[in-house]
Amino acid sequence: MKRKHNLLLAASLIGAAGLFSSCGKKFLNTTPIGESLQSNYYSTPAQMVTAVAAMYNPLAWEVGGTDNTYIDKLGALNCGSDECYAGGGGPTDMIFWQVFNNYTMSGATGPQAGLWDRNYTGVNRAELVLENLNNAGLDAGTIARYQAEAQFLRAYYYFDLVREFGNIPLIMHTLSSSEIFNQVQVSPDTVYAAIEADLNAAIPVLPATVSAAELGRVTKGAAQALLGKVILTENNTARMLEAANDFEAVNSSGLYALYPVYGEIFDPANKFNSESVFEIVHTAAENSQWSTWPNMGGNVYAQMTGPRSYSGPIYWSGGWSFNPVMASLAATFYGDPRYSATIVNVDSLKTAGAASYTAGYANTGFFERKFAPLASEVSSTGQPELNFPNDYIEIRLADCYLMEAEALVRGGGDLSKAQGYLDAVRARVGLASIPATLPNIYQERVLELATEGHRWFDLVRTGQAATVLASKGFVSGKNEILPIPLVELNNTKLKQNPGYQ
Repeated sequence: MKRKHNLLLAASLIGAAGLFSSCGKKFLNTTPIGESLQSNYYSTPAQMVTAVAAMYNPLAWEVGGTDNTYIDKLGALNCGSDECYAGGGGPTDMIFWQVFNNYTMSGATGPQAGLWDRNYTGVNRAELVLENLNNAGLDAGTIARYQAEAQFLRAYYYFDLVREFGNIPLIMHTLSSSEIFNQVQVSPDTVYAAIEADLNAAIPVLPATVSAAELGRVTKGAAQALLGKVILTENNTARMLEAANDFEAVNSSGLYALYPVYGEIFDPANKFNSESVFEIVHTAAENSQWSTWPNMGGNVYAQMTGPRSYSGPIYWSGGWSFNPVMASLAATFYGDPRYSATIVNVDSLKTAGAASYTAGYANTGFFERKFAPLASEVSSTGQPELNFPNDYIEIRLADCYLMEAEALVRGGGDLSKAQGYLDAVRARVGLASIPATLPNIYQERVLELATEGHRWFDLVRTGQAATVLASKGFVSGKNEILPIPLVELNNTKLKQNPGYQ
């Protein structure tokens, strides 16, 4: 899916003015040649297909945004957690990640501009679809499906926003020019209520499965899993069994299964495998070049995590050494069967004479494996760094098993069922049963989901962040959320988050 569509329309341009992507400002008051304006768009089924593709498109953004740099949320979240350091070439390389790594973020510096831009662009595009469904001569079934997809995606984007920023504007329609600078923040509870309403509306309509040609489009299971995760994140103990029921709808549906070989879940050859509930697509098919920046479909995060100037097995030679795995995480994994599928000890390969590399900043010798830039996956066309095909599985079945186990324990539900789901995750990799207690479930999440972007959110929502991340500089009452991007405060009614003023 290409990032540039002929949906760079008036509403997308309005988004450029502040609450959405500022990279579109150059188009204001201009009629793009060969493109359509909102006033004469959305009038055919083909145009609505383009609009639907456009609302999915920000999911896969790796670069761009207000800062026109790397905005993949996986890298930023791993920096902020106790799993990885920022790394790279030095303490100012990808400064947006470095300041998340050591919790010195400000409104001007941090990963927030790209995250804000990506998600509000997605919200805007979903609302364009919702507001124009009846203008294109679509049949009732197609209208219903597009509406449900737009509701899911708006909920998804808002879920990221409220977890990342806490205090955000809740915009439920495309904005007129007179409204842009008058938006105000609402309480997180208000945002969560809107997210739940969208998901509850989408679930009965979304298909249980999609055809091979539609892989990447959302399903009922994805919406049920996301709803359960939303409720779990809201941390209302009285609603834990409600969350468990949402996960159970996925876990017992018969549509998903734990993939038999753990290390192959993340192999680009196994896209949309049995464990995938919601997957974000990347591809080398666009043959991206530096000149096409930021419009590319490859997984640039994979490139960023490889060792520098590398020679040896597994990786390709040109990585940038970001997100080196912390030695403490590697130590946690010793003896666990998932170790080799999660972490590569390149220093041990170097010591054995099997590899060489140049140590980057904050090097530990340990590198990520799940999204690694493999030598076998280097594209033969286009710029290799920009064309790795690794998908990102945003929600997978093992995650749903562990979230249901947690919800059941926290809500006083069926503990035998919680035990069964924890046991299933461990049995898949040949590990024996352990009691289904919250500490054991949380530790299993560390081992099962390491470097997949869940850890920082887990630490914050479970109240562990201040203790676990103290050595990185995390400040309780401040760093549970990111600062509002400084550019969004200019000439608006938005207020900076506490501690970042």
